[in-house]
Amino acid sequence: MLDPWTLQVMVEVAKRGSFSAAAEALSMTQPAVSRQIGGLERRLGVGLFRRTARGVKATAAGEIVAEQARDILARLRALELRVGAFTNGEAGHLRLSAFSSANTWFMPEVIRRFSRSHPGVSLSLVQDDPMGALPAIEDGRIDLALVTAWNLYADVPAARHDPAAKPLDPGELTTVDLLPLLEEDFQVALPAGHRLAGHDHVRLSDLREEVWIEGGFPDCFGPVPQLAEALGRPPRIGFFCDDWSGKQALVAGGSGVMLVPTLARSAAHPEVVLRPPLPPLPPRALYAAALAPPFRLPAVTALLDVLTDVLTDVGGEPGGT
Repeated sequence: MLDPWTLQVMVEVAKRGSFSAAAEALSMTQPAVSRQIGGLERRLGVGLFRRTARGVKATAAGEIVAEQARDILARLRALELRVGAFTNGEAGHLRLSAFSSANTWFMPEVIRRFSRSHPGVSLSLVQDDPMGALPAIEDGRIDLALVTAWNLYADVPAARHDPAAKPLDPGELTTVDLLPLLEEDFQVALPAGHRLAGHDHVRLSDLREEVWIEGGFPDCFGPVPQLAEALGRPPRIGFFCDDWSGKQALVAGGSGVMLVPTLARSAAHPEVVLRPPLPPLPPRALYAAALAPPFRLPAVTALLDVLTDVLTDVGGEPGGT
């Protein structure tokens, strides 16, 4: 295989028409340049330069070699720049995964800020992997995912709604980090004209006969047996909708009530009121999942910084409430 440095010498000699001029430009001696060109000629089996009264001139073969050498060197420089920029977090592409309530305003704001500060890195928001976010992180199909504590339960659809499901031990994740972001609490969303809308708090027992609106995982009732306990019965689910705007529109229209976690409250429908429940429901831990160092890309680390900055700016304390 040809040495890139030899190709660089070839390009300089062809450009300057002189071994001595090329040697000066490359901080080499003239004999060293001559040896490089002689070795290249022997390797290729063809003469590359002929002597003239003013120096050297590329032969027909030499012109072809010089042209190809310039192209090869340009490609090598482009490769170094692209890889170097990517490892510095200034270029590349990241695939993100989040869930419906996090996508109401939080992830759009994170993406906006990150794109402004790292314009060379493109982002895409992908659907949840059917095998689960954590395996997708391990396999490299997703670079960063927002997950909740509910994602740590056995990755079987039935287990996601089973309070007795055994949670995953984060210590079992050898290549994935779970970085605590927030403890989300839940409020009840009521139509603005609801009989309890004027109360500061809403007793869940007073909602026993209400129709509830369920959503896709993890924006669902999930492993929260306390809701059924407080209602005195399992919630009477009349509607299922995994679109956050659609769920809120159903509430605003008086079709039912639902639970709203912390991240979705800034995007509440204007005809919906939010009230803390009594008794309070258990909080839901929110995590950012990403490959652990040294496998984590610098761009992902920069994105994690933006995640925590957004939470801080809206009054959240990363890692807590």
